[in-house]
Amino acid sequence: MDFEEGEILYFDKPYEWSSFDVVNRIRYAICRHLNRKKIKVGHAGTLDPLATGVMIICTGRATKRIEELQYGVKEYVATLQLGATTPSFDREHPVDATFPTAHITEALILGTLSRFKGEIWQVPPIYSAVKVDGKRAFDYARKGKDVELKPKLLVIDEIELLSFDSSVMQMTIRVVCSKGTYIRALARDIGKALDSGAYLTALRRTRIGDITVAQCLTIDQLPTLFAEDTL
Repeated sequence: MDFEEGEILYFDKPYEWSSFDVVNRIRYAICRHLNRKKIKVGHAGTLDPLATGVMIICTGRATKRIEELQYGVKEYVATLQLGATTPSFDREHPVDATFPTAHITEALILGTLSRFKGEIWQVPPIYSAVKVDGKRAFDYARKGKDVELKPKLLVIDEIELLSFDSSVMQMTIRVVCSKGTYIRALARDIGKALDSGAYLTALRRTRIGDITVAQCLTIDQLPTLFAEDTL
């Protein structure tokens, strides 16, 4: 493979790795394999550290295609805990509020999810990389500063209830959506629409465009694939 001319690779991001961690590890492995000090490596679409799944990695001149690749439709499978919220809308931070759940039924969930299909306006999470006055929103959040984030128009092509366990008030959904959709923020908004609260306990990106998890390499496969010169 010609990493300088440009390759497009697909990886399954590990749990608790940042997208930057993945890029760094792959860049290091390629440089070591080629006995070089530097090579361009980037990704087409950030995943939160607590999420797993499809990441598209571009090398060399193929990094010019990152913006194009980012526009591929995304598919996610997400598990939501109902009846509570966290500041980051996932498990990165502890629960900061609890809400009633006795009124929540599967029928109510199904009716509520249908309202999120199509064009929706979404306010990004404060714990996100959205820029405000040149700084990332999470920089303000970590300093305890309030900042107003503007809502963005997004498209939810599909939203499907996969399971609902009323004994623990957890639900799993499948979402097919446009670039820029924050599933954490979607969880927040679903919780509000249910007259309760919600946050993510698990998130997996299962597809970007036509690329699925089944086509992805794991980080652990890097040494073997380099040795075989098939990466």
